[in-house]
Amino acid sequence: MNTSIVGRHIELTDAIKDYVNSSVDIFKKYNLDIISVNSIISKEERNSKPVFVFEFTLNVAHLDTIVVKQKDKDLYSAVDIAVDRVSKVLRRHHDKITGHKATKLTEVEAVEVEDAIANELDKFENEIVPVRLVSYKPMDIEEALNDLKGSDAVFKVFYDKDDNMRVLYRTSTEGKFGLY
Repeated sequence: MNTSIVGRHIELTDAIKDYVNSSVDIFKKYNLDIISVNSIISKEERNSKPVFVFEFTLNVAHLDTIVVKQKDKDLYSAVDIAVDRVSKVLRRHHDKITGHKATKLTEVEAVEVEDAIANELDKFENEIVPVRLVSYKPMDIEEALNDLKGSDAVFKVFYDKDDNMRVLYRTSTEGKFGLY
């Protein structure tokens, strides 16, 4: 990361340079590819009172240039506020990148997941037998009960007259049925 500090109408002391450089080091915690950070410090006179203007210009790979300008009576507070504003932008970008990476699977991972699902299904191949529903037409509960009594099936899945899927099943007690 290239850093530069420029002073306009102000003499840059070592203390100011060290403070700005330590502030720039905070940006490294976001693990973004920051190409360069340019800091511009200038001093203006407003109503015969000095006002410091601090400006950050960050070039980040795969992101537009970030420019933050902050004015304050105190130079150090202007730097702190600008750092907070830049940190907010970088944190949002970092969260966006890491959040999306967590949901994406690479091709190798996707193939591994598909193989794992296929292996799980193979385990139950002899136990699970696919069954088709015989009728999709709506029927009365009484009609479904008569069909279940007349067969050896344990349950019957059907649609009632209100187009709700229902399940009629034999209970463990003899001659009793349950309805879901």
